[in-house]
Amino acid sequence: MNDTERDNAGVIAPPPLIYLAPLALGLVLHRVRPVAFLPRPIARVLGWPLLACGIGVMLWFVVTMMRAHTPLDPRQPTRQVVTWGPFRLSRNPGYASLAIIYVGVASVTNTLWPFLFLPAVFGVIQRGVIAREERYLERTFGAEYRQYKARVRRWI
Repeated sequence: MNDTERDNAGVIAPPPLIYLAPLALGLVLHRVRPVAFLPRPIARVLGWPLLACGIGVMLWFVVTMMRAHTPLDPRQPTRQVVTWGPFRLSRNPGYASLAIIYVGVASVTNTLWPFLFLPAVFGVIQRGVIAREERYLERTFGAEYRQYKARVRRWI
């Protein structure tokens, strides 16, 4: 095992996949047995802005990570604690943006199924990704990360 394989958070799966799989399953279930979430016009009025906001936050997150020269993939070694850009508002802006995109897609398609899976998605992200990342970052960056963690909320 090389240093790159050991020097990471040990997340259980790529976070986008953790969001995408239940969303896709919900969309497939909607095709088989449609269950509307809200009246269609309301769902669209809510969904499109959520989708746009989620994409905007994701782009802000990606640009910030690229400028910090640290990998987007939590399976890669982190080079530094990023505390600017969206990280001033949330310790997990990438995961928050994926959640917003998830809710936006479910709203635009006006299906209840993905919303039913969302608590499980949050549980997997919390235990299988965020908790592992936080232990890794504390182990790697010590007091610097603990101080950041004390200042900034996990989500929003």
